[in-house]
Amino acid sequence: MAMDLNIPIIQVVGYQNSGKTTVIEKIIAYFDHTGRQVGTIKHHGHGGEPVSIDDGKDSFRHRQAGAVATTVEGDGVLQLQASNKKWELIDILAMYSQIDLNLIIIEGYKDAPYQKIVMIREEKDIDLLTTLVNIKAVITWIPLDLVEITEKYELFSIHEEEQLIEWLNNVVRDFNE
Repeated sequence: MAMDLNIPIIQVVGYQNSGKTTVIEKIIAYFDHTGRQVGTIKHHGHGGEPVSIDDGKDSFRHRQAGAVATTVEGDGVLQLQASNKKWELIDILAMYSQIDLNLIIIEGYKDAPYQKIVMIREEKDIDLLTTLVNIKAVITWIPLDLVEITEKYELFSIHEEEQLIEWLNNVVRDFNE
């Protein structure tokens, strides 16, 4: 179930080590540089509670890049505050709706219904394009059949950072019009 916020929400999804966090850092840095505020939500999908908030991992990197709010949920613990409550994505988004944000980026939560950027690092990752919903863009490390992919999604090479950010900037602008 999608929560209807008045803030654009983009998911960046892919398998482990596909470049999700690096792409998110670049997006955050761009938006921060242009005076806009980004909040991030990271799903700790590897089991167990998230480790320390300042461990140099993804949420720390998000904050270092300029995110004004970031959370990690894993095994019932929301890194923003420790709790035995099982935090659902919709609960975290409701909390984020109280913060003045221009964009929310969700890393993970593959099954959530929000607009997605899918990271494809290896050929086996292509299965994500048939199993996920609401895909808007694909970032790839490998050559893909351009005709099949570009008819459905925006397609970016991992090296086309400026084009990706320009596209995302337009998505955010169009959301606010």
